[in-house]
Amino acid sequence: MHEAAARTGVSVRTLRRRIAAGQLRAYRSGPRIIRLDPKDVDGLLVPMVTVTTAGHFARR
Repeated sequence: MHEAAARTGVSVRTLRRRIAAGQLRAYRSGPRIIRLDPKDVDGLLVPMVTVTTAGHFARR
């Protein structure tokens, strides 16, 4: 889970909260080991819609 936290720039605690909220799927591999699918972790990162200086919406 530490690798997933580093990959996304969020804390392990945040990942655990996302798992508890049902926003991130996790897999148990023993009583203490939690595994995450990198695709699911990447799915947490969504592009932001920003407003350009001209006042038009642009997607980055």
